[in-house]
Parts: sequence; structure tokens; C-alpha cells
Amino acid sequence: MTPPILILRDIDLSFGGTPLLQGAALSVSPGERPCLVGRNGSGKSTLLKIAAGLIEADGGERFVQPGTTLRYLPQEPDLSGHADVMAYVLAGLAPGDDPHRAAYLLQQLGLRGDEAPAHLSGGEGRRAALARVLAPEPDILLLDEPTNHLDLPAIEWLEAELRGLRSAIVMVSHDRRFLSNLTRATVWLHQGETRQLNRGFADFEAWRDDLLQQEEDERHKLDRKIVREEHWLTYGVTARRKRNQRRLGALHAMRQARREQRRPTGDVKMTVTEGGLSGKLVAEAKGIAKAYDGNTIVAEFSTRIQRGDRVGIVGPNGAGKTTLLNMLTGVLAPDTGEIRLGANLSIASLDQRRESLDGNITLSEALTGGSGDQVSVAGQNKHVISYMKDFLFQPEQIGTVVSALSGGERGRLMLARALAKPSNLLLLDEPTNDLDLETLDLLQEMLADYPGTVLLVSHDRDFLDRVVTSTIAYEGRGQWLEYAGGYSDMLAQRGRPSQEDVPAAAVKPKTAAKGKQNNSRKLSFKDKHALEILPGRMEALQAEIRQLEGVLADPAFYGRDPSAFDAASARLTAVNDELAGAEEDWLILELRREELDGNFG
Repeated sequence: MTPPILILRDIDLSFGGTPLLQGAALSVSPGERPCLVGRNGSGKSTLLKIAAGLIEADGGERFVQPGTTLRYLPQEPDLSGHADVMAYVLAGLAPGDDPHRAAYLLQQLGLRGDEAPAHLSGGEGRRAALARVLAPEPDILLLDEPTNHLDLPAIEWLEAELRGLRSAIVMVSHDRRFLSNLTRATVWLHQGETRQLNRGFADFEAWRDDLLQQEEDERHKLDRKIVREEHWLTYGVTARRKRNQRRLGALHAMRQARREQRRPTGDVKMTVTEGGLSGKLVAEAKGIAKAYDGNTIVAEFSTRIQRGDRVGIVGPNGAGKTTLLNMLTGVLAPDTGEIRLGANLSIASLDQRRESLDGNITLSEALTGGSGDQVSVAGQNKHVISYMKDFLFQPEQIGTVVSALSGGERGRLMLARALAKPSNLLLLDEPTNDLDLETLDLLQEMLADYPGTVLLVSHDRDFLDRVVTSTIAYEGRGQWLEYAGGYSDMLAQRGRPSQEDVPAAAVKPKTAAKGKQNNSRKLSFKDKHALEILPGRMEALQAEIRQLEGVLADPAFYGRDPSAFDAASARLTAVNDELAGAEEDWLILELRREELDGNFG
């Protein structure tokens, strides 16, 4: 077995209060690919900095094999002090490293090298930092959130690049797909301690859940034993005081162990504040287009978004995802085409850059709007400290200014603000940035239960697969196409690489029912599926209508239970509306199918 080239052993670190790390360990051999996972605030980035030699632990040992080269990618790269990006990247090379590789990596990452560091976006700064740490091809790469602010093409390029390196790589990331594709071992940082699974991240979550269940079972057993011992203490200690002092001492020791036993950190409790129901139609776009300075951003795009849809928008940075989102919600008028918005829309949004957060206000002011100590959530007032706890903030943070929060804390704060606003349409622009895996799970559950509509811009492939019902994907040269399902479904239906390099004249948009453009010679997968299930749906709705009409025909029903009568009447109206919509959808699809069969059959 190859000896490790990096060892962290019995690492302890405290910042005044509860220890952050207690006996943490990490061992890395040549070519190994472990990921470091854990809740936000569990110490992952800190342990990575200790491994990089940037922080000195309170106790424990750090060993790096002599002659080993190591590079560290921080969450927030600092490019200050360098004339341009190329100078920044070249400064990371050691004597004998190839400067041509630095130029190659910058070109692959879409940078020229002459950009001024002060004018870079977050994504461009991340690309420059990646070029700097990848160029030397070190023995060990320590990567802290390498996919943050990268678009999908860059993430997929990075995966391919890392697979081809000989380097050992330790990764911290919230991107499940990235970790599953690259890792071969998983180190779980939990309650200050590390536990290792000698398999990649794809097997981690089931393993972690088993361990947490075992811990809960052990706590339950300890609780039951304490109850038994307390019963004995109350009724039996007098007669056996001298003989049983040791048993009494054991009870006190168990109580102390129970007090000191560190429970798992809390869960984010997400409750969305619902606005009134929107109309069945949320937005309809017919042939919308937008261009800036002769550059086509959106070309002749049509879609129909209905209440309850979860629509993902994907594409490279600069493709126009936010422009398309703004047109679909009426914020930006198209150059040509028509946008029709539904009735009674209440919109809540989460912006990508957290720009709506004033860094000078406190956490409390950000949640309450600066008035009082109450937050209105789901129609009820809640004390700001209680609402903070729902999002894993501590009471003592109530006066913390926003600028002092970590990236993950700012992300949770933005979610807390967005979810407290009454809405029936959620606009989420890169909501997964800086969120840990458990918080992502809870956000996914909340979105699944949300009765309104969701428009989501994201580069997180796993999140898209778990959340969205359809995906609008950039196809190049201003062309956008909508696919049924998530990101993986989109790739399967596309069956080819992106059309980014295909001439615009060669790209023919699709036409689907409900106004979606599609000149293909067959119905889309989504439309075929709808044609198969709509007859059964209509039959079920007709049966429910007959049943409700029978109930309401009882002349004594209203006198017996007025509230039940009103509920049944309202349900009958709603079901009739659903049936009318289903019949309209089926008719449009059936006419489309007949047209295609007649033209091409």
C-alpha cells in the first residue's frame, strides 16, 4: 500500500466556545480522490486550510511528505496585487513549471489573461483561480467549492480536466453530481470528528443515514437506562446506601454523558408564505425575441407556463438566462412577440449575487425590514429569533451585520427573506450557491410541496433533476428549447451536443402544444405522454363531478352541514375548471398529432 503524502492526526481547534474540531483526521495517498462533507459551519473549510498549512491547529499533527507539491483553491480567491489575470496565474508556478500550460488553461476557461482583476465577475475570478492551482499539476490539490459561480459547460470541463490529472484531490463541494462523478472516498466531518467511508460520495448519504439512526438508537437506549436507574435511586437507595454507592456514581456518570452528548446540529425549517392562488395560466410567451447591439439573446421563443409548473432554465454564463427569466415575468419587454401574464401573481425572488442584501444592516433588520422584532410567516407573526433558529442562526447573531456573515449564512438569509414573502410564483436564480447538502434537501422538499409555480435558474444538475418538471435549455445563437423533465432528461431527449456552434439558420425550434414552437416531424416526449394520460385524467374528473353533483342534490345537505356544502360547491367549480383545461389541452395535442400524421404519415 502506498504511504500517505499528507496526514492530519488528532486535530483540535476552538474559537472560544464549543470546539470546532476534536480529534479530526485526514490521510491522503498519491492519486486519492476523497471529498470532505458536512454541514455548513462544521469546519470543512477550516480543516482544508489546516491541511494547506494556512491555519495552525490548537493540537494534533500535520505531516506532508518532503518534496510534495500542494495547491489550495479558496472559496473566495484574492487576485489583488497582480497587474492582470495572467500575472496572477503565473505567480502560482514553481521553477520548472510550464508557463504554456497556464496560457492553455486560461484559454480553455474562456479568459484571455489580460483582464484586470478588479473588473472580474465572481465566475471569472473562480476560473482564474482554477487555472492558477491546476497549472503546476501538483501532487495534492485542495479544492474548496470549485464549482461555485461556474456555469454548466465550465463544470463539465473541470470534471474532465480533474479526471485526467495524476494529482491527489481533496474536494469540498455542495454539487452532488460533481462529487459523485469524481470521488473515491468520503470523509464526513460531524460534531467536530471525522469518519471515513472508503467509497465515493454516491454511497455516502445512505451510509450517513445509517450512522445517524444508530446514534439515535443509542441515545434512546441511554434515556431508558437513566429512567430505570432514577427509579432505583428513588425507591432503593436508602436501604442499600453503603453497598451501592458505586451504582449511584454510575448513574451520575450516565447523566453527565447524556448532558455532554453532542446531538446533531439543527435542521433548517423552511416554511413558504403562500400568496393567494394564481390563475391557471401563469405566463404565455409567443415568439418573443430580444437582442442587444445586434447580438441575439432570445430568438422566437414560445412557451406556456401553468400553475404548479417547476421550470428550469440552463445555459452558459452570458447566454441570457436572466434576460429570458425577466421577459417571462414581465420585468423586461421583448423586442418582438407577445408576453401574457396570468392573474393574481404574487412574486418572490432570490437573486444570484445576493445583491439585495445591504452589508451594513444587521441580521435582525434584514429579516424584519427594520421594524420591530416580528417576522410574518405563512400569515402568522413569529419572533425574529425563532425564525433565525429555523435557518440555523444562533440567537447571539441577531446583531451581526450582513457583511460579517459567511457565504452559506448569506444564502440562508436570502432564502429566509424570500420564503417569508407571500407568493405564488418563486423566482430562484442560483439558489444552491453556498448551501450545504442537508439544506439543499430541505429546499427541494419545500419546493415539492409549494402549491405555486417555480422558475429556477441553476447550474446544479442534481438539483435540477430533483426539482423541475421541464427544462428550457440554451441551444446556441439565441435559440432556446423546452424539454420535459430535468437536466438528465434534457440530455437524453436532445441526443446530441449543444447547438452552440450550429449556424442559426440550421437551428429549427420545436413546436409543442400550448404555443411551444416545434417544427419536428413527431410529437415531443412530453406531448406523447400527455396524450396518453389526459383521457384517464378527464374520465376521473368527470366521475368526481358526478359524485359531487349527487352529494349537492340532497335538499337536506345545506341545512345539515353548511360548511361542508360550501366546500363541495367550491370543489365542484374547481373540478369543472380542471376538466375544461384538460379537454382543451387534449384537443390541441390531438389536432397537432393529426396534422403531423397527415403531413408526414
